[in-house]
Amino acid sequence: MTAPDDPSGESGLGLVDAVDVEAGPMAVGLLVGVGGLLFLLEPLVGPVRIGQARVRPVALSTVVLAGGFCLGAVVFLRRDRRLFGLAHGVFGLAWAGIAAGTAFGNGTLVIAAVLLVVAGAGALVSRGRR
Repeated sequence: MTAPDDPSGESGLGLVDAVDVEAGPMAVGLLVGVGGLLFLLEPLVGPVRIGQARVRPVALSTVVLAGGFCLGAVVFLRRDRRLFGLAHGVFGLAWAGIAAGTAFGNGTLVIAAVLLVVAGAGALVSRGRR
């Protein structure tokens, strides 16, 4: 693909430059997408080895989703997109709570994290109706 102002293609711009991809949102999307893919792969593959531990893909998905949402909070808040940043932060903390609660066998933390997801979703729905 060539740049619009350089039909000969001599500028060397590739597809990424022509589309103007930004690193922050792309990293967030990649992490959330990988987290979703790991979740969907759970019934198809067995546990994967990470170091000495064998971990189920669904457990990895919670960690990757937490990272993606927390990164999304930073990306959106730095762009003054407060609602999106807060939503990503709430869901990032919730997924981190689910991952940590599951890893350490703390049911109270898992329940609190699930309640945080429900409260966050409720807040977003009520905000969207305004």
